[in-house]
Amino acid sequence: QVQLVESGGGLVQAGDSLRLSCAVSGSTFSRVGMGWFRRAPGKEREFVASINWSGGSSYYADSVKGRFTISRDNAKNTASLQMNSLKPEDTAVYYCAAARLGGSYYWPTSYDYWGQGTQVTVSS
Repeated sequence: QVQLVESGGGLVQAGDSLRLSCAVSGSTFSRVGMGWFRRAPGKEREFVASINWSGGSSYYADSVKGRFTISRDNAKNTASLQMNSLKPEDTAVYYCAAARLGGSYYWPTSYDYWGQGTQVTVSS
């Protein structure tokens, strides 16, 4: 069974940085595409960033481009999201997801497995 476990969330001030991690087990991690999504209170889940199986292709939502960086370490079965210059509007529960097809995808329906989420709160 494939499991994804996020970590690294917390309460920070605007302008601070956080690094989220997603540990993946039960799958050949090097073959799956990874994505990060978030859901703010009262809002729909939204795409944040994605990366393909090799790390050679990545995409970002316009709202985080230039501030967030997605990466992966296939030797450690871990994907990460480095978040810099955080804003109050980045406050949300962040979820990582894995796609068996291995690509870098925008749509949540492209992902087969999801983590439980980690809370990120940015105070002004």
